[in-house]
Amino acid sequence: MFIGLIVFKVSVPGYRDIASLFRRKAIALWNQFKGGEGPVRITLRLVVSLFVGITLVASFFAYYQVREEKRSMREELERRASILADSLLAQNVEALVYRREPRGLDTFVRRFGSRTNLAGLEVCDAVGKPLAMTPGLQPFVAADTSTARLTLQRGEPVSQFLTLESKRMQVYARPLVYDGRVIGALLIFHNADYIENQNLSLWENTFLRVLVETLFIALTTLLIIRWSVVGPVARTVQWMREVRAGKAGVRTRPPETDLFQPLTQEITRIAKSLEVARAAAVEEARLREAAESLWTAERLRVHVHSKLQGSTLYAVSNREPYIHVYRGKSVEAQVPASGLVTALEPILRACEGTWIAHGSGDADRDTVDEHDRLRVPPEEPTYTLRRVWLGKKEEEGYYFGFANEGLWPLCHIAHTRPTFRASDWGYYQAVNQKFSDAIVQEMAGSENPTVFAQDYHFALLPRLVKEQRPDARVAIFWHIPWPNAEAFGICPWQRELLQGLLGADLVGFHTQSHCNNFLETVDRTLEARVDWDHFAVNLNGHVTRVRPFPISVEFPETAQSSPPGESVYLERAAMFKELGISATFMGVGVDRVDYTKGILERFRGVERLLEKYPSYQGHFTFVQIGAPSRTHIKRYHDLLAEVEAEAERINWRFLTPGWRPIVFLKRHHTHKEIAQYYRAADICLVTSLHDGMNLVAKEFVAARQDEHGVLLLSCFTGASRELRDALIINPYDTEQLAEAIRYGLEMDSDEQRGRMHRLRHVVRENNIYRWAGDLITELAEIRVEKEPALQTAPKSAAETASPGKVVS
Repeated sequence: MFIGLIVFKVSVPGYRDIASLFRRKAIALWNQFKGGEGPVRITLRLVVSLFVGITLVASFFAYYQVREEKRSMREELERRASILADSLLAQNVEALVYRREPRGLDTFVRRFGSRTNLAGLEVCDAVGKPLAMTPGLQPFVAADTSTARLTLQRGEPVSQFLTLESKRMQVYARPLVYDGRVIGALLIFHNADYIENQNLSLWENTFLRVLVETLFIALTTLLIIRWSVVGPVARTVQWMREVRAGKAGVRTRPPETDLFQPLTQEITRIAKSLEVARAAAVEEARLREAAESLWTAERLRVHVHSKLQGSTLYAVSNREPYIHVYRGKSVEAQVPASGLVTALEPILRACEGTWIAHGSGDADRDTVDEHDRLRVPPEEPTYTLRRVWLGKKEEEGYYFGFANEGLWPLCHIAHTRPTFRASDWGYYQAVNQKFSDAIVQEMAGSENPTVFAQDYHFALLPRLVKEQRPDARVAIFWHIPWPNAEAFGICPWQRELLQGLLGADLVGFHTQSHCNNFLETVDRTLEARVDWDHFAVNLNGHVTRVRPFPISVEFPETAQSSPPGESVYLERAAMFKELGISATFMGVGVDRVDYTKGILERFRGVERLLEKYPSYQGHFTFVQIGAPSRTHIKRYHDLLAEVEAEAERINWRFLTPGWRPIVFLKRHHTHKEIAQYYRAADICLVTSLHDGMNLVAKEFVAARQDEHGVLLLSCFTGASRELRDALIINPYDTEQLAEAIRYGLEMDSDEQRGRMHRLRHVVRENNIYRWAGDLITELAEIRVEKEPALQTAPKSAAETASPGKVVS
């Protein structure tokens, strides 16, 4: 290699110019490297490593190539010597040796000694004594003392490459046999210097190629790094400096590159967190200046840590906050459209607790560890999700059966009869026990834990947990209405349900009227002391507090009121175009397809509006976003068909080219998609026949930063107790509903702004963080005594009913 380098330096034209240029570049990079420039240092390291690596690999292959070429040339020379020996032996040289004819042998060697690279011939006798040789060959013959001896001893051809008199020679010897015995040997001397010369030339060419290729690859790599690495890194650093200085927001995206896509995503999340934190700090400072008490995510986090004082929080719900599903061969994490998830996750994020829920996604089992746990959210894990697995029969009996064919219609005054089956009740008990066992397992080793159960799926859970962990503080929030005592008395297992709920230290409802109904039900059903002054129940020495906690939504902290600009109208026009219709006014409704939501009553109100005020025909379109729900249950399956048929009937009645009065979007929509309709709509219709709260009304208000738009709200929702500036309607009164729609569409801008401003103030002051803060405050005030475990209530006759019995 070093010999090749020396030859290359001497023989290659322009080498000095190339070397000088390379030396200048290397010195400049070295100066930048010593100067401490990070990207330059990394680049220089990479280029030097690449240069050395490529050189070593290429040198190895060059060495292998040169060695193989040398071997091939030697074999070719030996082959030629063998062929020459065959042709010489055909001249009957053995007879000349046998007869000892010096003149004939001398003529023989002189005649064949003038070929290319052939140094000469030698003929010797049986003891190796030369008999004849080509003139000038004497020094080489004298230096070679082994070849003739070896061929005479072995009786076979011998080939050797030797250095004779400072020259590389190939000596080929063939024994001379006469009358069956070896009488001498024929030696052929070839000059092999040309092989070494060609090898040296090959080294020179290979080194030159390797050097040029290495320089080209190194320079190309340097340029690629400059364009694809150093440049994007520098721009990203500049972007992060602007974010840190508050000059850029998360809407200003960082430089995009496929190479750094994961890093870019993570940096974007960090920047978003930084912007949120800065916005929260600015908001907190503003609130302190204005002496306001707005609840924020940061305030909730501090509050939870302060109130729970190290107590670990365990939330329990049927629905999980993140569902993992397969999309082709990849796994995607989805956030279900659920007000419960929106309400609970800020609490779990704040206290880094554990959420126990039913794993329902087809990829859920493939994303948990051996203990059925995983950390969430995926982009920034802050709490643990523990999944509980249910079999098909368990899900059908507990969820679709007892919970949604029994308790759901029982608690909603929507004129759908509840169905109670003993088999469903058995599965409901078994699943509650399964969740209780999972909670107790998660709480192992935790002192004074806090359990927060959710909704009508887990009425038995509080007592089951208390029986095993009496030191735990247990709360349950009932997200649906609680009916009056007479209505609840329909349930065959009302005593067991109430006893299960009263195992909790705190039971929460949306409204005070629901609390009153619950206490009246307890008073009529159980032998318990109801304290109406303090809204508490004492059952067998265990006290349960009953409180209203109106649930809400997250209010955008950085939202600023803005007038309805041209963008709102353009967005509405674009949405109408996407829907394939032409209209002026838009109404929106967002619901699960459920018989409690009053969707059919809503459609009939729109129909009556178009009947009574024909001027709105061709101009007003109502968009109903309806997510199919619980379609395994016949009542829901039939309802979905009814809704579609009613929408089709009304559209057919007012058929006009390019316009439809009702657009029914029958699929699940993301929060982002729904928010577009909230912003673009003139009116939002919430016509629930009976609803614990209804978060759609509050979501619509929170989305209207322009302080325009009109909310029509059913008087049978819990939200109507808070949102007094909505147009409160009775969904059963079709005439009133039609008039309210007309009034909302014709309401002047000042009245819209005034009403929406007051609605937004209510939702802002009573946001989801206040709900969580108030509930945690109430729960933290409960001092759990080291009371004995609760005794299991005796089974009732209804509980032991035979499987399959139906009570309606």
